[in-house]
Amino acid sequence: MLYHLLYSLHEWHFIFNVFRYITFRTICAIFTSALIVFILMPRFIAYMRARQFGQVIREIGPDHQHKAGTPTMGGVVIILAVIIATLLWGKLTNIYIWITLGLFLIFGLIGFFDDWRKVSRQKSLGLTAKEKLLLQSLTAGVFLFLALKYGSFDTKLAVPFFKEFRPDLGFLYFPFVMIVVVGASNAFNLTDGLDGLATGPFIVTTGVYLLFVYLAGHFKLASYLHVPYVPGAGELCIFCGALLGAALAFLWYNSYPAEIFMGDVGSLSLGASLGALAIISKQELLLVIAGGVFVAEALSVMLQVVYFRLTGGKRIFRMAPLHHHFEKLGWPEPKVIVRFWIAAIFLGLLAVSTLKLR
Repeated sequence: MLYHLLYSLHEWHFIFNVFRYITFRTICAIFTSALIVFILMPRFIAYMRARQFGQVIREIGPDHQHKAGTPTMGGVVIILAVIIATLLWGKLTNIYIWITLGLFLIFGLIGFFDDWRKVSRQKSLGLTAKEKLLLQSLTAGVFLFLALKYGSFDTKLAVPFFKEFRPDLGFLYFPFVMIVVVGASNAFNLTDGLDGLATGPFIVTTGVYLLFVYLAGHFKLASYLHVPYVPGAGELCIFCGALLGAALAFLWYNSYPAEIFMGDVGSLSLGASLGALAIISKQELLLVIAGGVFVAEALSVMLQVVYFRLTGGKRIFRMAPLHHHFEKLGWPEPKVIVRFWIAAIFLGLLAVSTLKLR
């Protein structure tokens, strides 16, 4: 919005020319979304406490009963901040901005139904697991359809560590995209089990994709670095910036000991946003590296379930998801969190290194 209002004044004064630069508007989006979270989150926390809308803690697993009643659904503020900041600083004629925001919002609404059922203690509300999966898959399918119809990219895959090897999935790209988006969303949701655990790796992974969407949208840099060129993808840097600002500000309140949790409304939407960025930047497989922490958490659950059924009750891990396994080994919660953050940073650096390690 501000891009269209202020850049049009560049003929009157050269200072307004700065609004044409994606880098400048990305920084503005970071500060804008962070400021919105800093302003609204304390009020939201107070409101949730007053209404006694708090997190429900399962009795099985590590002892976290002291966290019961901690306000949840902080993702509502995150979503609001990201949408406002993106619309303020983004180029609103860009199709990728709109379809990504749409995906982000719908996944947030899916999570909202689950959260509301928990905090309101009305089990008749909410969605079943099958209903959630169906809605997530349909949303991902519509997202891809709109991107292919109105965007400028193909159904080929970029393979990390390879310059020219780009297999074309054709029609199979549709189910592949559903797996990427839905998988990223639910993997993030599984990771969001300790104070700030998911937020830290999310910040790192979003930073990685901020770089890759910028490169994908820049013809000269994309050609030089042998990454797929996607005209218009660079504008998603604004969305990435809004995500970064909101996540950093949210971490202020979500770090150990957490004052608020993001809830499913936050985890499902933020996870889906990573899937969307991976698809539009044509770096879908890179998400396995950049978001390796989320992948490990999801795999730990799947392996645990399969092994349990095949062996008649035996377990690979002491408890899944993976972070609970380390808690069962005796690691204090802050140590688990920080070590997962460290792993996320190394994985992020490895993902960036694929630009040259080819």
